[in-house]
Amino acid sequence: MKILITGKTGQVGYELERSMQGLGEIIALGRSQMNLADLTQVRDVIREIKPNLIINPAAYTAVDQAESEPDIAMRINGEAPGVIAEEAKKLNAAVIHYSTDYVFDGSKNTPYVETDSTCPINVYGRSKLAGEQAIQATGVPHLILRTSWVYGMRGKNFLLTVLRLAAERNELRMIADQRGAPTWSRTIADTTAHVVALGKGMQDPQDWWQERSGIYHLTAQGQTTWFEFTQAILENARLANKPLVMPITAQDYPLPAKRPAYSSLSCERLMNTFCGLPDWDAALKLCQG
Repeated sequence: MKILITGKTGQVGYELERSMQGLGEIIALGRSQMNLADLTQVRDVIREIKPNLIINPAAYTAVDQAESEPDIAMRINGEAPGVIAEEAKKLNAAVIHYSTDYVFDGSKNTPYVETDSTCPINVYGRSKLAGEQAIQATGVPHLILRTSWVYGMRGKNFLLTVLRLAAERNELRMIADQRGAPTWSRTIADTTAHVVALGKGMQDPQDWWQERSGIYHLTAQGQTTWFEFTQAILENARLANKPLVMPITAQDYPLPAKRPAYSSLSCERLMNTFCGLPDWDAALKLCQG
């Protein structure tokens, strides 16, 4: 099986290249080789490689910047996934694509399920929802995996930002009225690899993928706030002096992009279909080593 992975230098792409080893011929490409903003290049690369499976973690992820760059965010997050799916369909290939909790508006107070109505409240969320819909419209065998609050020990993410600020400041002010599930990039990659391994073991992989096509939620289990997440990060960190963490509201720290107040996702469908998922605080401890 020939597996094409996009965004190899990103948080999830980097982990995927490691997790997918042994499951096929892995071709992992960075932005210089396959730039999702260049739709012609996307088509040309897929036609040249002719993969059996395309895994697409590449995305425009600058949530606040997207508010002032809606066109490029929509091209990368909304249009490119549709192009990937169209080309995969022509090759009788399957697609795994990652989406976000930000497709929801945060008005619920219980975990969102896959069938809940979407209503994104920022440009990033709207662009990611457009990508979901573009993939579904092609009819290609696909898994759309919605995740949330992704972090890891590389790239730009909340964990690394907290560790940097903790070394510079005596006090950190963190939002305490937004709830979700911090999810380690390695959890996402390892879960994806487990799913691919299950499909590979089937007599008719194409039917297996078609029967399981759809949207699944893939996050760590449990939920927390940015304030509590920060406290947990500092508890695990080996710092000589740890700053005081103060809770604030989202109104106290206005950002260009509005965030959902509640974006916890129910992962029952994925866990009942494929495999279990770790609690967010256990995964954080493993990540911080």
